[in-house]
Amino acid sequence: MEKIGIDVHKVATQVCILTEDGEFVEFRIRTERDALTKAFASRARARILLEAATESEWVARHLEALGHEVIVADPNFAPMYSSRSRKVKTDKRDARALCEACHLGAYRAVHRVSDASRMQRKQLAGREALVRTRSRMISLCRALLRQEGIRVPSGGAVSFAKRVRMLELGTELARTVEPLLQTHAHVCEQIKHLDAMIAEAVEHDERAKRLTTVPSIGPVTALSFVALVDNIDRFSSSAKLCSYLGLVPREYSSGEKQQRGHITKMGNSRMRYLLVECAWGVLRRQDPSTRALREWALSIAARRGKRIAAVALARRLAAILFAMTQQGRNFEPERLERSSTIASAA
Repeated sequence: MEKIGIDVHKVATQVCILTEDGEFVEFRIRTERDALTKAFASRARARILLEAATESEWVARHLEALGHEVIVADPNFAPMYSSRSRKVKTDKRDARALCEACHLGAYRAVHRVSDASRMQRKQLAGREALVRTRSRMISLCRALLRQEGIRVPSGGAVSFAKRVRMLELGTELARTVEPLLQTHAHVCEQIKHLDAMIAEAVEHDERAKRLTTVPSIGPVTALSFVALVDNIDRFSSSAKLCSYLGLVPREYSSGEKQQRGHITKMGNSRMRYLLVECAWGVLRRQDPSTRALREWALSIAARRGKRIAAVALARRLAAILFAMTQQGRNFEPERLERSSTIASAA
């Protein structure tokens, strides 16, 4: 069986083929379905290795449809590029390194998510982009008004345009900010539409619906968690999941010396941000169902500060969501209270 390494990019793709005779065949094609079909449809079944990237999933599926075995590998796995010189990096050398890694088995395959999770991720990414656009509109509008000594009263993002129009603005200033307010209103409508789609998706997804029973966990966070994790069985423990989310401390230890720092911040930054925001919600609300969690986090805050306590609580929330997804149970404050009591006694 031939071994093939493909370095996929937005416009062009570099291909390196190790034939059964031990010869390397290298060429470059455009990153298009027709070009891939022309290059690989007539070849015998081969094992193809490409690294995870924006275009990797559709390229992998197209090559699999042509009858090849495709492996999408983790680009952070250093041994995969061990044969490449660190001083010279080109697409040709990367494709050769991938081809040799495919031949030697020096790669770590990534999890390829299901079609449902891929679509959910697209919806959530679209919503995140719209929320950021709305925030930029609000920040710019506030800055323009502050330059004239006018401050907008505090309030929610949805009611921002209403609060601005209630102010006494000059004719020219009002004409300047009006396009921003109209854009803000349009973006709010689109966010509302996506929120309705997300709420409907949660209603039809038993796992996401179960996660919303946790206080401070809303539909967006629940669906984001389900879409990101996809298959909970790929994590052997909650510690593995927290490491995947970048919520574990960095560590540099050698011999008897152990050094730990801030969290690694690896993995999906949006999911990590949502969990931290949920943690702040638990800390700020006097909800009886989360009393054990709040007291546990406040004990950390007394020693390390509230920001570190919020991150620790986000890690604890991730572990709770992991257990609920794995065991198929709703949030049970009584069990949480008992486990916290046992942990405190220990």
